[in-house]
Amino acid sequence: MANKGSINMEIGNDGVAVITMINPPVNALTLSAIEELKRCYQEAIDCDNVKAIVLSGADGRFCGGLDISVMENVHKHGDISLLPDASIGLVVNKIENGNKPSVAAIEGFALGGGLELAMGCSARIATPKCDLGLPELKLGVIPGCGGTQRLPRLVGTSKAVDMLMSSKTITSDEGKELGLIDAIVSSEELLIVARCWALDIVEGRQPNCNSLEKTDKLGPKDESLEILKSARQRYTVPRYSACLDVIEEGIVAGGYAGVLKEDKVFKELVLSNTAKGLLHVFLSERATTKVPSVTDIGLKPRRIEKVAVVGGGLMGSGIATVLIISNVNVVLKEINHEYLSKALKSVEANLQGFVTRGKLNQDKMKRTLSLLKGTLDYEDLKDVDMVIEAVNENVSLKQSIFEDIEKVCTSECIFASNTSTISLDVIGKRTSSQDRILGIHLFSPAHLMPLVEIVRTENTSCQVIVDVIKFTKILKKVPIVVKNCTGFAVNRSFFPYMQGPDLLANLGVDIFRIDRVITEFGMRLGPFQLQDLAGYGIFLAGVKEFVAAYPDRAFQSPLVQLMIENGREGKKNGKGYYTHNKGNKPEADHSVLQIVEESMRLTNIAPAGKPISVTDEEILEMIFFPVVNEACRVIEEGIVVRASDIDIASVHGFKFPSETGGVMFWADTIGCEYIYSKLKGWYEAYGDFFKPSTFLEQKAAKGLPLGGSC
Repeated sequence: MANKGSINMEIGNDGVAVITMINPPVNALTLSAIEELKRCYQEAIDCDNVKAIVLSGADGRFCGGLDISVMENVHKHGDISLLPDASIGLVVNKIENGNKPSVAAIEGFALGGGLELAMGCSARIATPKCDLGLPELKLGVIPGCGGTQRLPRLVGTSKAVDMLMSSKTITSDEGKELGLIDAIVSSEELLIVARCWALDIVEGRQPNCNSLEKTDKLGPKDESLEILKSARQRYTVPRYSACLDVIEEGIVAGGYAGVLKEDKVFKELVLSNTAKGLLHVFLSERATTKVPSVTDIGLKPRRIEKVAVVGGGLMGSGIATVLIISNVNVVLKEINHEYLSKALKSVEANLQGFVTRGKLNQDKMKRTLSLLKGTLDYEDLKDVDMVIEAVNENVSLKQSIFEDIEKVCTSECIFASNTSTISLDVIGKRTSSQDRILGIHLFSPAHLMPLVEIVRTENTSCQVIVDVIKFTKILKKVPIVVKNCTGFAVNRSFFPYMQGPDLLANLGVDIFRIDRVITEFGMRLGPFQLQDLAGYGIFLAGVKEFVAAYPDRAFQSPLVQLMIENGREGKKNGKGYYTHNKGNKPEADHSVLQIVEESMRLTNIAPAGKPISVTDEEILEMIFFPVVNEACRVIEEGIVVRASDIDIASVHGFKFPSETGGVMFWADTIGCEYIYSKLKGWYEAYGDFFKPSTFLEQKAAKGLPLGGSC
């Protein structure tokens, strides 16, 4: 037996060396583990008593890939020499060409570098329902241990491109159909079958497959190149194009040439700003569930198995959909049969959307719908574990609902509101259950948007917060825990994004140019496109709310009201800043510029009444630097646990480009001294909307980052 810490090797009487990766929780590949794997493989190759090798992982998990701390360290020092020599040094030289066949015994999952190790083996035996995939593009890089070369040779070019571009996993059962997996066996049989398979290769009863030299699954070269050409038209982001180039190199020049190019491109991408930003988002997501003095005091989350949703409108039906999709029993409460029928049909329509997109089949849809019950009677809520109130923003209505549910629900039932504007202290004022009240703020459409703000009051118990954090993970949502304030973390930080474009328009900057600059930056919609889509009523309600809460820095513009007075309602009636015709893309309506000019006359903030001259870069800065500024206030006031929570809020709640790492990480790449100086200049020229926060001013004075790390 050779025990190398995170790698263990045992040589059996049958002549099979079983090498086991041991690094809980996912058996990730640290630098030392990779070196130990090399040593164990060399030891097995050199040992006359060893005929073959089985590679496995401990505790029912094969390997989750390269330890993320390796990437962190490379980014911290900007030094690619800190990367391991795993592709050639381990997979090619030891596993694939080590003169003794290797069989991968896969259980649980083989992801990233873990799957690449397995593909370097002569065969792969797996248990049912293992997850297999190469998700590296989600982290801004491409696979770095031969995945771009071996996957196409094992499953075919088309499927390999699909798996690589989507970063989605497949099951071992599907892998067996594709040729990635050689056999599916039970957990109890896994090592036995893997050992026998390895010996069968030695005896010639099974083929000794070198996947890097396989070509049968690639098919004719012209067909593979056509698949790549088609993919390039769909995937134009640089790292995706680079991945396709590397695949093509292997098809044209051979697998080993492809591995060499893959290694070169991986090292180029790993130090890119995109890789740094996406890794930050990945790590920050994992940090959001860690709340000091809440999640670290030994509390165990209680199970939430049955939930009531009060109110079946757009948000309520969306929330009910999220819950039943996650196998949670739901009671949906409405005030009359008409509203209840409409709500239940909305949930069914949401599920049908999943069926249409291939994420559910009809049988699963029926089973999912069976978890939903409609009611008009609060008595049917008596045995639920949590109630989520999702009615419109009416204080007295919400207060009466909380009074009613307190009368019928158990003393441990959690009372949650989906409010985005009203203080939770006000909502729960008439109850004696302050410790069980919190906000669960989902974003519309609730069944599609990943972020949840868990809003705690001064009275919310730690147990309730722990319960709900765990519950949101069951729902496959990304939670951030925030304190109570107008707009919470997301809407408060981004209210300048809703007002800044109006301010620029009133300074004479072309509104369609603003939209172009913002979408080219990576936002899905420009701010004026978003106004058209969301509706002017919602926009004006939001402005009113933030003007009341933050009157010292909110900007009020007559522009949207003028749009309404001119018969424009955005997408709702097909006329807004853009014309909206069914089946066609929205088109800029330049006649709206007359309304913008009228707004400019009324606000009279443009110097000498003339449009200001700005570059595209300045437009971007004048819209997003005020967002950074407001986020600084959110951090300073302790609304969020950490600065990186703002990054997650911006990426998942407001669709700020994930490649940037989120709004605060992006700000730190620019530098707070520069941001402060620009805001100060605009504040002096255009008023309080741009006034730098104290937090930003202090950070700039000391040359410190704003704290966009997790």
